[in-house]
Amino acid sequence: MPKDAPRRWDRRMQQRLAHGEAAALGELYDRFASLVHSLAHRVLDDELAADRITREVFTHVWENPDAYDPRQGPLRSWIATLTHRHAVRRLRQTESAALARGGEGTQEELERKVLRASAAARADYIVTAMPTPLRAALELAYFQRRDYRQTATDLGVTEDEARRRLRLGLQLLSTANDTGDPSAGAARSTGTAL
Repeated sequence: MPKDAPRRWDRRMQQRLAHGEAAALGELYDRFASLVHSLAHRVLDDELAADRITREVFTHVWENPDAYDPRQGPLRSWIATLTHRHAVRRLRQTESAALARGGEGTQEELERKVLRASAAARADYIVTAMPTPLRAALELAYFQRRDYRQTATDLGVTEDEARRRLRLGLQLLSTANDTGDPSAGAARSTGTAL
């Protein structure tokens, strides 16, 4: 597939949405609903709230297709950013309301909770968005406790290549604590469409 193919798909999808093509919304939902729901759930830790955020995000996309500018990055990243913003806003509203009702905690603790949830959502996004070779190397190293030599053998690559993949994957993950939207670090670090 040509390198520009995902961007062409993004531009075409934006145009179809702008023309009010309901089938385009269905395709978009099929492609990104699990991403939206998982990011929202990661921030909110609440299934029903994640369902609401998913509906809100796709409603926003349907009602504002021109808000997406394909020149600014992949549609996937834009949708992840929308999800992150909606979920963080909902978390702040919910937690602030609980504090106002006399719940335990302080505003500073709320902000720490928001930052932790944001970092976790960013890490999830980064892992799902990173190229398959990097993700496979990290999964072997982390979940199966393989060192770089074993990872190289399992992946059928040289030890230098295994080290490179692990290093790049960890560099991407290190951006998870950056403030901002969940996709900025991954897109900036890889320099490719996600």
